[in-house]
Amino acid sequence: MREGVSPEGANYFPAFPYTSFTKMSDADLRDLWAYLRTLPPSDRVSKKHDLQAPFGWRWLVTPWKWLYFEPGAHKPDSPASPTVSRGAYLVEALSHCGECHTPRNFLGGPRRDRQLAGGKGPEGKGVPNITPTRLKKWSDAELKEFLQTGFTPDGDIANKTMTEVIRNTTSQLTPEDLASVVAYLRTLPAIPDEPKKE
Repeated sequence: MREGVSPEGANYFPAFPYTSFTKMSDADLRDLWAYLRTLPPSDRVSKKHDLQAPFGWRWLVTPWKWLYFEPGAHKPDSPASPTVSRGAYLVEALSHCGECHTPRNFLGGPRRDRQLAGGKGPEGKGVPNITPTRLKKWSDAELKEFLQTGFTPDGDIANKTMTEVIRNTTSQLTPEDLASVVAYLRTLPAIPDEPKKE
């Protein structure tokens, strides 16, 4: 979770979002491990990775990490309020929103200049910009409603992947944590949408 390395010492592929999970606090990592130990073991055998060369070569993950991975727990931005700092931790670490909402370059590294500004998601479909550029159209109440139910203010519904995120993650947040997420998203720089390619 912190280093992206298996117990055997092999690099994990960054499809496992350790680039975000590294920011989790020690207490939350302990709680997560305690919860996972309560689950019954699965009978399903793990599948082998079917990545084409060179993407399936684990040794190439090491230079990728040098370029794109910064291990270590989340450090709150000192001028930020406790509410905004909590929201940053929830968005950047626990909910790992940037893994889908931040576009990637040709090496699969996050484009930090477009943090949370949308792009292509894990299924190759468009993922929306969640900086104030897009979210300014929604009130705080509408954004909270979306994160709890998946319904947009105009009556549309979240796509399948985001529906899973809402069901398993954001709908489970306390009202205080939900308010923190919204407060943090409101503080982000408003990054314009990238022009659509013809």
